Amino acid sequence: MSQPRQDWADATEQQVLDAALTIAPHQGWSRRMAILAGKARGLSPGETELLLPQGPADLAALLSRRHDAATLKALSAVDPATLKIRERIARAVEARLEAMAVDEPAVRRCAGLLALPSHLALGARLAWESADVLWRWAGDTATDENHYSKRLLLAGILSGALAIRLASGKQASLAFVDRRIGDVMTFEKWKATTKLKPSAMLDSVAGALGRMRYGR
Repeated sequence: MSQPRQDWADATEQQVLDAALTIAPHQGWSRRMAILAGKARGLSPGETELLLPQGPADLAALLSRRHDAATLKALSAVDPATLKIRERIARAVEARLEAMAVDEPAVRRCAGLLALPSHLALGARLAWESADVLWRWAGDTATDENHYSKRLLLAGILSGALAIRLASGKQASLAFVDRRIGDVMTFEKWKATTKLKPSAMLDSVAGALGRMRYGR
């Protein structure tokens, strides 16, 4: 019986998200919006809270993952092996921005929620998830420190590109992505040349800070 209940929950979450996308541009991305979205799908406030305990935060996660899935669908016709790594990442980020743009009025409101101090961790986690999705599509198989450094760098690019897309439009965001990918490629070449691992870099920084503090 658990599977049918889970199927119902998954389907209902998506229905509530659909409603939220029409309500949020006017009501904001808030708990009240979540309750109204649940009501639009025939749920009482209590049922909505049972389905989405974190209310707007849960809906933000559902929206981000919906956009990740839409991105992969858009990229399904592209063979990443035919592209250079820089081109793969640029194509993937552009596809992610286009997936977001479909719901831009609601995304603006959602971005406001994720910018609040209480939700910064959620925003960072969702950006990391999206970066992981894009790197896996691009064929990344790293399991060492590079696995984390690549996702951290790309999460930063995605977050910045989203903010610029909302503030200044498509072309400005793509120009930003192109510049930042150039920075990342330069960093990767430098790291390969110096054979410096991220963990070694952190150890060096920690050691320097210790010497500054304790005079050793």
